[in-house]
Amino acid sequence: MKNILFIIGILFSGSLLSQGTKTGIFQHAADIGNPFLKGTAIYNLGDQSYTLRGSGYNIWFGRDEFHYLFNEIEGDFILTAEFEFTGEGGNAHRKTGWMVRKDDADNSPHISAVLHGDGLTVMQWRLLKGAFMRDPEDEMFAPKSGYRVLRLERTGNLFTMLAANPGEPLQIIGTKLMDNLGGKVLAGLFVCAHDSSAIEEVRIWNVRIDKPVPSDYKQGSGDYPGCRLEVMNIFDGKRKVVWEKQGRFEAPNWMPDGKKLLFNMDGFLWTIPVEGGEPEKLNTDFADRNNNDHGISFDGKLLAISHQRQGMPGGGSSVYVLPLTGGTPQLITEKTPSYWHGWSPDNKSVIYVAMREGSNTYNIYRKSIKGGEEVALTETRPGEHVDGCEYSPDGKYIYYNGSSSGTMQIWRMKPDGSQKEQLTFDEYNDWFPHISPDGKWLVFLSYPPDIEPNSHPSYKKVMLRIMPASGGAPRVIAYLYGGQGTINVPSWSPDSKNIAFVSNSGIK
Repeated sequence: MKNILFIIGILFSGSLLSQGTKTGIFQHAADIGNPFLKGTAIYNLGDQSYTLRGSGYNIWFGRDEFHYLFNEIEGDFILTAEFEFTGEGGNAHRKTGWMVRKDDADNSPHISAVLHGDGLTVMQWRLLKGAFMRDPEDEMFAPKSGYRVLRLERTGNLFTMLAANPGEPLQIIGTKLMDNLGGKVLAGLFVCAHDSSAIEEVRIWNVRIDKPVPSDYKQGSGDYPGCRLEVMNIFDGKRKVVWEKQGRFEAPNWMPDGKKLLFNMDGFLWTIPVEGGEPEKLNTDFADRNNNDHGISFDGKLLAISHQRQGMPGGGSSVYVLPLTGGTPQLITEKTPSYWHGWSPDNKSVIYVAMREGSNTYNIYRKSIKGGEEVALTETRPGEHVDGCEYSPDGKYIYYNGSSSGTMQIWRMKPDGSQKEQLTFDEYNDWFPHISPDGKWLVFLSYPPDIEPNSHPSYKKVMLRIMPASGGAPRVIAYLYGGQGTINVPSWSPDSKNIAFVSNSGIK
């Protein structure tokens, strides 16, 4: 009967029971502390979410009872997910969240980022085997829905818990040194009913385990972290990993038919089905040193690329245009360096960021793909930077990021470079604004305040945020480990409902 229910669950829900099998990205599932009622963990293949059900008297005092879905992990990590209890009622102190344990003994030292049934959100820990649990004075409460973004980070023996309400930046809840956990630990998701006669259920989605690069990592060293190609529905916030590999790839565009994504990897451009599969190389003829600045014309017929010509100044990046189906690229910008960023809505011109003779700063330029002189649209001062220029679909504005106000913020201007208008006004450094095809929304990448405004490095804790294209308060839609290459180019789906991006994790 148990096997029959297992098969029925797969056929009707697309889910996999965890007992004895890999569950999503997790290798192990277990009831810790032998609770009277056994728990389960289900992975939903459709939206890559998890449903945990578990009992247990508590996770407190000198021993614990709960259901645990976990991996063995060594070194530093960043654990991020979104949690929500299902059903009303239950004990106010039912618990879910991230937990890091020394081992699977019921009295093991551990530290947890915890969401309680009543919304209490707090870091809790046991320093020694069998010792009583502790928590700090710093705590916060979730909204009445109980929905909460939780993150637990490890740097050496220091653990940091962060949390956020939906749409808000993460904020630190607490930090704690844990010297007794050792190098290799158990880390994963948990649920506890706080009632040995009850079962509680929690939904968990956007689950990511990121391995950050070491503090002494040198970008360009060749020892690249792994990459994930992700798509996300901007209205429900659900993310799905389409493809991943150990190594570097960047900057997805959404193809006009809505069925494939285009991205750069190893100097070439590749396409892959939105549902996942194996990448196929796009024919760019001689252009075999393509970077992450590429994009598709509004009519879906042409592709602009930025190919690095050897022996040219500034790395040699030059803008070319070719048919989207592939072919021989046509050179647009003789002068280097030039990095493509946008098409005009009439498909006749491109805009790009370039550094020219006599200047040590980048500016935004426009040029017809039929030839002629390039036209400068900005005039930056020493120490300033502009980037990420992109036309609105109606052609009325060019959106871009610029640091003329002191930090990197989102701006827009008229197509002739006049009437520059700042749109974001906060402490974050904002890059690469992308306008939805329906012209309503603006998605961009936000770096933390401690990043130098004019730089956009890889392998950082960043956010994707959204705001109305006309201006307004930004809202967080994704918390991730990434940066350069995450969302450098237009990446909206044709129906304005989804975006694609790249996140990072792991060292070889």
